[in-house]
Amino acid sequence: MELPPPQKRMRSGSPAFDAPIDLSLLEALEKSQQNAIETLDLKTLKRLALSLERRLNANTAARLKYPDNPEKFADSELELHEELQKLKILAGAPELYSDLVSLGTVNSLTGLLNHDNTDIAIDAVTLLQDLTDADVIEDNEESAQVLVDALIENNAVELLVQNLARLNDSDPDESAAIYNTLSTIENLIENSAANQKRFGQMNGVDTLLQAVAMYKSKDPKTGDEEEMVENLFDCLCCVLMPLENKERFVKAEGVELMIIIMNQKKLCYGSAIRALDFAMTNYPPACERFIDVMGLKTAFPAFMGKVPLSKKNKKKQSKEELEERLLSLIASLFGGILRGSRRERLLSKFVENECEKIDRLMELYMRYSDRVKEETERFNQLELDDLEIDDDEKYNRKLDSGLYTLQLIAVILGHLWTSEHPRMRARIELLLKQQKLTKNDVKNILQEYHDNIGDLDGPEEKERAQSKISKFISALT
Repeated sequence: MELPPPQKRMRSGSPAFDAPIDLSLLEALEKSQQNAIETLDLKTLKRLALSLERRLNANTAARLKYPDNPEKFADSELELHEELQKLKILAGAPELYSDLVSLGTVNSLTGLLNHDNTDIAIDAVTLLQDLTDADVIEDNEESAQVLVDALIENNAVELLVQNLARLNDSDPDESAAIYNTLSTIENLIENSAANQKRFGQMNGVDTLLQAVAMYKSKDPKTGDEEEMVENLFDCLCCVLMPLENKERFVKAEGVELMIIIMNQKKLCYGSAIRALDFAMTNYPPACERFIDVMGLKTAFPAFMGKVPLSKKNKKKQSKEELEERLLSLIASLFGGILRGSRRERLLSKFVENECEKIDRLMELYMRYSDRVKEETERFNQLELDDLEIDDDEKYNRKLDSGLYTLQLIAVILGHLWTSEHPRMRARIELLLKQQKLTKNDVKNILQEYHDNIGDLDGPEEKERAQSKISKFISALT
């Protein structure tokens, strides 16, 4: 049984369409809707929650009594649909989330994700997406976390993943539901490493890879489908934060799949690079697999800007974004592969064709260095105008203006220099001299990076990262 379609808009030419609009009525309606949201309190929430439970119990009873006669439980399903719509108002009052949990409503909502009527399951997904919207969670972290924890405890992630398998992306309504499901999963898993790990434990990485694989040699046909695929990659990148999920990604041949997607040069090209970047960051096995399956032959033509992308792809992925991701990927390779034949293969890429990749590296160095200088001069001017900007804000703005990419370039140059390869060193010194720069300029960038490394991954990881940068600084002296 499917729910009736939403009421269609009136077409031009009908009397109602041509009638003058009463603005006072519209204003009154808008005000009444605003008041409804503003007056949402615990008493109203309890009423809504109780009404939902009654409709759910009635629907369950009708389905059990008349399992082979959908007409007998159709009305109860429409009523259940209406109750779920009413609960959307709660997204405007996240301070009541803990009360929603206390009332036991979360258990009912997650149960509806597995409802036999796909339309009801879609209603539940859409509601959860609204309640876990990133903006809502960010602005109400404490109360939102109570809801997220309750959803996880009630197996919401598992049920959402199961939902993906039962939805058909060729159906417009179900395609939208896939997008909503992915958005909800992303909202839940980006909140904590524990949620990300749990998603991996229930085969979530493989599920996402299977969905992504459908687009390895074809582009999405519609804007909605394109948005859905981008959301797939967002979820994949988010879930690749914990090391155990990176391991699952490698075992499931995710590295190979991303390389295939890159070689096809379809719309997912940049997204595949992004996923590889996440998978290879601080995880040497992914870096080793990348080299073993000929990933260098795919990555370096892209780094050199030699990949002919379609107009649609160029519009989707900015040149700067691709450059940043590729530089991050190369820096991860150097950081993950410290010795052996794989290291030699990586280093040899910067010697071949008259050191053209070092030339490219210095070209990018100059471009991003100029951007950072311009931003620094702008800060200085603002301070002259008596506008105070603290050091943290300055540094973050510089990162956004290109310093992050410049730091990646400096790190790669550090790896090349410490390899003690005479041709590489000679080329770097020549190019610096041509730009009227010295090794001290690279050292200064590395020093600023060293001094601002945070301890998000723990004090030991911070110390290890700083130690590595210190070695580059010493070698460039």
